[in-house]
Amino acid sequence: MAAVRAFVPPLQPRRAEICRTAAQIFRDRGYDATSVSDLARALGITKAGLYHYFESKEALLFEITSYGLDRVRDEVILPARAVRDPEARLRQMVMRHARIATQGRGAIAQIVDEVRALPPPARKRVEERMRAYVDLVRDTLVELRSAGRLRDVDPTVATFSVIGTILWLPRWFRQNGRLSQEQVANQIADIVLAGLLRSRPTVKRHAARRVAKGPRRVKR
Repeated sequence: MAAVRAFVPPLQPRRAEICRTAAQIFRDRGYDATSVSDLARALGITKAGLYHYFESKEALLFEITSYGLDRVRDEVILPARAVRDPEARLRQMVMRHARIATQGRGAIAQIVDEVRALPPPARKRVEERMRAYVDLVRDTLVELRSAGRLRDVDPTVATFSVIGTILWLPRWFRQNGRLSQEQVANQIADIVLAGLLRSRPTVKRHAARRVAKGPRRVKR
């Protein structure tokens, strides 16, 4: 099995096109069932032409996966880390990740299960990057629990449930469907937060404040 280099340069237009097409094919047929000949045929090039851009099918999978993780890092993790309130941070992560998962038929988001096909060193690098996102979601839930705002759920179970919900989106979302990408992202965020967070006792809190202040004085 060919080695996969750790460095992945920025995607050039042709490389990006190859990655998008390959991601769709891997998603539809499965990585193992897709040959280099299948990829070359779909791209309208020869196998030699494909090898000009990628030294192996494993290297192509690694670059696709790295591109997807780069998007999660730049569009989800980094913006979320700037949000101090854990509830707002959780909503931002869910919505931003949902937008990525529903773009371009979500092929890149859906091939996460194919990481197992990578050589061990490359798979380890990918899994370490995935772990950074998982840890951020879990740390946010732990922070909510410490503040008494999380329901009685295990943060680890909740973390994988949230991420799994988002990764399942491309399997049913349709770009020309009844709901837009933004509407779906908002509703997924609403469902996640409603299921995980304790309701805020707004009325009781205001009543408690009035009691603490004492009865209002009536002007005479």
